Amino acid sequence: MRLVLATRNEGKAKEIREALSGLEVDLLTLSDFPEVPEVHEDGATFSENAKKKALTVAKFTGLPALADDSGLEVDALGGMPGVRSARFAGEGADDDANNRKLLELLKGLPPERRTARFRCVLALAFPDGEVYTVEGTCEGLIAEEPAGEGGFGYDPLFLIPEEGRTFAQMTREEKNSLSHRGRALRKLREVLHQLIRRDTE
Repeated sequence: MRLVLATRNEGKAKEIREALSGLEVDLLTLSDFPEVPEVHEDGATFSENAKKKALTVAKFTGLPALADDSGLEVDALGGMPGVRSARFAGEGADDDANNRKLLELLKGLPPERRTARFRCVLALAFPDGEVYTVEGTCEGLIAEEPAGEGGFGYDPLFLIPEEGRTFAQMTREEKNSLSHRGRALRKLREVLHQLIRRDTE
């Protein structure tokens, strides 16, 4: 199966490639299709955004496409930043600005009120409009200050209580074994395995 990853984020593409290694899948990215238009992520949910991206890319390329939409949901903020995780501090904001805004909004809150989760929805779409979705979540707390050099986004603030470390303090392998995207990718791997088997029977 030839599959287009609907992302220009090389870090994300690398994580997906590693998770799907060993499957009979030839993975391409949007770098292979520079003419694919940008998809405006205006959905109200991660699922809506992931489906929109995957369907747009599948129809444009004529190949199955895999899209991911993910973000952070903080309970004390009513689930924000949610689908606006990448743009929390405004359009064009970088990770540092988003993290600073989050810490400011949670200032003074005790650990028991700093509960949060990362959520990832993966959508696998086909040019005929068929779509499969899987979801993964990871529960944690928002730390009072950043810790660690690894990962990206909110990883320096996302603390796994039972580990006593943030995602940014873990190796990529450790993070992938626990993360929302890692969990969603393991489910997707099973879906792809079934589809490949169906197509070869």
